[in-house]
Amino acid sequence: MSEAIVERAQQGMTERTRFAIGEALSGRRRGLRAAIPLAGPAFVASVAYMDPGNFATNIQAGAGYGYSLLWVVLVANLIAMLFQAMSAKLGIVTGRTLPELCRTHFPKPTVWAMWIVSEIAAMATDLAEFLGGAIGLSLLTGLPLMAGMAVTAIITYSILIFERRGFRPLELIITALVGTIGLCYLIELFIAPPDWSAAALHLVTPELPNAAAATLAVGIVGATVMPHAIYLHSGLTRGRANLRNETERRALLRFSNREVMVALGFAGCVNVAMVLMAAAAFNNGHSQVAEIETAYHTLVPLLGAGAAGVFLVALMASGISASSVGTMAGQMIMQGFVGFHIPIWVRRAVTMAPAFAVVAMGYNATTSLIISQVVLSVILPVPMISLLLLSRRKSVMGDYATSGRVFVLAGAATVIVLVLNIILIAQTLGIAVPGLGAA
Repeated sequence: MSEAIVERAQQGMTERTRFAIGEALSGRRRGLRAAIPLAGPAFVASVAYMDPGNFATNIQAGAGYGYSLLWVVLVANLIAMLFQAMSAKLGIVTGRTLPELCRTHFPKPTVWAMWIVSEIAAMATDLAEFLGGAIGLSLLTGLPLMAGMAVTAIITYSILIFERRGFRPLELIITALVGTIGLCYLIELFIAPPDWSAAALHLVTPELPNAAAATLAVGIVGATVMPHAIYLHSGLTRGRANLRNETERRALLRFSNREVMVALGFAGCVNVAMVLMAAAAFNNGHSQVAEIETAYHTLVPLLGAGAAGVFLVALMASGISASSVGTMAGQMIMQGFVGFHIPIWVRRAVTMAPAFAVVAMGYNATTSLIISQVVLSVILPVPMISLLLLSRRKSVMGDYATSGRVFVLAGAATVIVLVLNIILIAQTLGIAVPGLGAA
């Protein structure tokens, strides 16, 4: 890795933080005192797993099917953990991002095709995140949706400016927003307690009640395992520390894997909580609730204005943080695949343009969120397969190449996503899927 990359990656760190990282990697500092200075990348990436697209799909799942689709949330989160850990490892070992490695090792036509679909994924991502934050702000303050979008745009751009001071200030802001989302849903579970025994059963019992549930399952996967987060994590971990030897590299990999388990485990719990809250509040008597706005207006008489307000705070924190992270990922995708660099405000404008277009043309906001998640699920195999291939190559990873067991697990996860996509395409074309009833 070039010295310039290392220098930029370490901007925003005090001498005390650099010293703490060195102490942690050398083994002279243990426990939380060692983990805290190194924490950050996985929590930033985890925002993608709690974005407004998750709100939309999880509300539909809980309201329409109760606890039946909880197992999909669990499977999607386990897949996310595996691929985020692999992406982080790629960045630590090679000092390069996944898009950069794709440009180096794949044929040029393939790279350009990957860039195009990845840009589509970035726009679909920002559509969900930007719209979600704007919906929350609009409902909470009474602003028109278009005005809410403008305010959300200003807030997210303001957060992105902190990146100029290095990664640490931005990580702290994003982590604080992640904590806000988690706290809000913890409060919601106290207000609307779920049936814990039924939830535990459906968490480990695969079931797709009908074809519509299968489509929603694809949307849940698309909302949970995010293409841009897989790309982004490889860039967040590179240059994290000046690694002096392989012992320190292995130590950093161990820290990274643990952080992925904690951060993505937290994100998984939040997603499960979203379904639990929707199932407890809406499934009996309000199963038709399928939109964020409807969920808010239904929560007010059911659970009170406090519960509805907490719901909106979580939605706003989700949209603002996820939109900021999505813009960062979009920059990394463009620079990695084709070597272009554009000012952050231009990138912000490009990625949020579809959201403004959707609102201006009068499309239903929540329906647009669901569609964006299905688009992401269809595009998802692109980074999954590329990461799978590159992490397996010794020419790329050396002695850290993905082992046989992990490779098999990752391959199986990729097949699961592909099968779900085939089901979605078949349904779109009107082809009956064996084992699924009519929608």
